[in-house]
Amino acid sequence: MDIIFMGTPEFAVPILDILHSHHRVVLAVSQPDQFDQRKKKAVVPPVAAYASEHGIPLIQPDRIKDAVDIITSIPADLIVTAAYGQFVPKSILDHPIHKAINVHASLLPKYRGGAPIQRALMAGEAETGVSIIYMTPKMDAGAILSQKKILIEDADTQATLFHKLSLLGREMILDVITALANGTAQPRPQDPAGVTFAPNLTKEDELIDFKKPAWEVFNQIRALNPNPGAYFVLDGMNIKVFGAAVAPERTTYPPGVIAGIAKDRFMVSCGDNTVLAITELQLPGKNRMTTRDFLNGKGRQLIIEAKEIK
Repeated sequence: MDIIFMGTPEFAVPILDILHSHHRVVLAVSQPDQFDQRKKKAVVPPVAAYASEHGIPLIQPDRIKDAVDIITSIPADLIVTAAYGQFVPKSILDHPIHKAINVHASLLPKYRGGAPIQRALMAGEAETGVSIIYMTPKMDAGAILSQKKILIEDADTQATLFHKLSLLGREMILDVITALANGTAQPRPQDPAGVTFAPNLTKEDELIDFKKPAWEVFNQIRALNPNPGAYFVLDGMNIKVFGAAVAPERTTYPPGVIAGIAKDRFMVSCGDNTVLAITELQLPGKNRMTTRDFLNGKGRQLIIEAKEIK
């Protein structure tokens, strides 16, 4: 098939790669380069980098609606999208012979929206998966062509789950395309009663609320690891947390108090008398470090038992 591919982040690259290996990708569409204020340079999205490296025609419009004429002028059998990042106009969706399909990282109809992986982790879900659906003008509402589940493990973070689901989408996409080509696809509508949403992350999602039980804080931390990172405030500093575990201990301290210190971790009291152990963190302007290294350095003066943090 001649395929137009639309995607932006690393999640989409394995899917583009297998399409490029087995079909003809006639155009890749990605979000524009983003300027990294810290590194003081433009950062090329992973899909755009892959397309450039493999000689795939590429466009990166600021607004997809401004590229309608370009896209619809290219003959195509199918559009495949994966985490593109913009609503795609119906005139583009209807352009190819087999319309447009989307690789979505959730078990639809749950977690429609831009942050399904993060929201599933935050909610403490036991499983997630990939749904390949027909695209419609309504967000993530199209009929399901294929769906597969995976378990969410305690060690999973945003990064590991992105990788697992990306590879699962890669594994699924060729069979879906074959079914579309052969006329054997059996799309099934989504159940409206099961719809939930996964809105994009906000700054409010990043601040840790230790009034919540430790398992909820743990899920927030891993959902935001590595980007953008959950944080608490100590002595006026925003300290990001990347490694944590729910401790077996119970505490009588109120939430948000340092409840104990060990060589490689310190404990923070949380809601319901639960305790969270902090094992990896990052000070402003510094690299990530283990709590052991933190406590061997500046942290020894900052972390004092019974001290309140926010």
